[in-house]
Amino acid sequence: MPTVKATLMEEAAINRAVSRIAHEIIERNDGTEDVVLIGIRRRGVPLARMIADQIARFEGAQVPVGEIDIMLYRDDLTAVGDSPRVSNTRVPFSVTGKRAVIVDDVIYTGRTARAAIEAIFALGRPAMVQLAVLVDRGHRELPIRADYVGKNIPTSHSEVVAVQLPEYDGVTAVKILTKD
Repeated sequence: MPTVKATLMEEAAINRAVSRIAHEIIERNDGTEDVVLIGIRRRGVPLARMIADQIARFEGAQVPVGEIDIMLYRDDLTAVGDSPRVSNTRVPFSVTGKRAVIVDDVIYTGRTARAAIEAIFALGRPAMVQLAVLVDRGHRELPIRADYVGKNIPTSHSEVVAVQLPEYDGVTAVKILTKD
């Protein structure tokens, strides 16, 4: 059973990071026109909604939010399981010609982000794809980097970064866990 090594972010710090990411998305895209947010199931989805809420607060504009399940696009499918369970992908808008911002909780090896890019291109041809993550923990195996990062957290391979959100965990925090 993993044990908590440290709590790195609590609710206030996460809210500040999400607010900063929202501002950076607005600035980099010269506003919100043609911007869509696509959360990676599971924890990327509530984070995408949080970012959309902040953008609405700052700009008075509603940015569409969708969610993708990247399980079938993973290149390490056999490591995940022989019979992956597919959840629904819900993208109720066209991604073609849009500035699609993929939202995830943690970027580690880059494989999830690569799978998300592939899943989005299966839906259409966006004008641009960007990546927003709450935590970048390093250890990339692919040449992928996040455009928007809430916090960089150096970790070892033996540690786990656990993002906890009310929808799934009842609390809001980022913790480092050690594998026992």
